[in-house]
Amino acid sequence: MDNLIIPPRRTSELVVDRMRDLIRSGEWAVGGRIPAEPELVEQFGVGRNTIREAVRALEHAGMLVPRRGDGTYVRSRNLLAAAIESCVPGSAHHDLLGARRAIEVEAAAAAAERASAAEVAGLRDRLRAAEQAFADADVSAYAQEDMAFHISLVAISGNRLLLELYDGIVEVMQRLHQHVVAATLTDGVHPSGHVAVVDAIEAGDPGAARAAVHSYLDEALRGMS
Repeated sequence: MDNLIIPPRRTSELVVDRMRDLIRSGEWAVGGRIPAEPELVEQFGVGRNTIREAVRALEHAGMLVPRRGDGTYVRSRNLLAAAIESCVPGSAHHDLLGARRAIEVEAAAAAAERASAAEVAGLRDRLRAAEQAFADADVSAYAQEDMAFHISLVAISGNRLLLELYDGIVEVMQRLHQHVVAATLTDGVHPSGHVAVVDAIEAGDPGAARAAVHSYLDEALRGMS
């Protein structure tokens, strides 16, 4: 096995990697149209066949989707999200929320064990921004700020795999999240578990952090019913 010769990667594979980077960075935004083939040929300095092969690979992966007569669009920013979206029925909201719960509960506990004062302060800033959007009854802004808060929470856990998994689930749940947010604004009460989880993380209490996450996700579950 030590003498195994690994052939060089195909040019199309390198182009796929670069395209994925453009999608993940947001330079090619979800829902947006990617450049036309002649532009891609010039941008990557490769032939048309190589571009077509790379685009087809990302279409099969679920990250790109062709629209007849209108070019190719970015469908998903995350390979995992693309896989989830293709495998999980659109009605399986409870399954997605259950997966989110499994990740976020343990991420919050890990965050409570390792978060720095600066990270806690940043999380409180995120929470204040969400609370302001909530007070303004701005559904779009609140959905964005609330999701940014939760992503930051998972990131503080320091577990890159948890964050990758969470990122994939969150992308699939975006439309569902808008529905939950609208219901929350209608109720007029911002879930208290958000403040509680930050307090628990600051106090270094993993058990309280887990309980807080369960609390606000239980409220989200009720908002889906």
